[in-house]
Amino acid sequence: MAYLLPDEPINVPKFCEENGFYATAKSSSQMSKIRSKNTKPELLLRKALHATGIRFRMNVRTLAGTPDIVIRKYKLAVFVDGEFWHGQDWENRKKKLKVNKDFWQPKIERNMQRDRVVNQQLVKKGYTVFRFWQQDVQKNLGACVNAILTHVAMKLEPSAFLDSDF
Repeated sequence: MAYLLPDEPINVPKFCEENGFYATAKSSSQMSKIRSKNTKPELLLRKALHATGIRFRMNVRTLAGTPDIVIRKYKLAVFVDGEFWHGQDWENRKKKLKVNKDFWQPKIERNMQRDRVVNQQLVKKGYTVFRFWQQDVQKNLGACVNAILTHVAMKLEPSAFLDSDF
């Protein structure tokens, strides 16, 4: 799916030695272990949602940005974003980059730009977008699940509550 960017897309240089970028064997090994799907925080959130009775789809490629969790019935798209890759506290974090900063700075800023565009595209399709940081899911899973359940409860038809025997 092509992204229509409101701004000029940020150009990210290719990561190669010819461009002056390098990686040690240790960092290359660490980077190869980073996953884009089925990360521990995603699995935690999915397991907690499933336990509450919420059913969902994972990594729906037909939606912009391939959300980690999609609840179509309630038009909800959930992303679990890594702090580094998606630029949490980016203004402070980018100052701390030491190695290959001419690659990483445009790379992360491009990711942030793409996230904004994906959010806009999903909202245009009528979806509500939740983005959780990985550390928030790991440290405060209950709050993340509660945010989703609150959204689902607001989308339920009011007649479901009127038929109860209170």
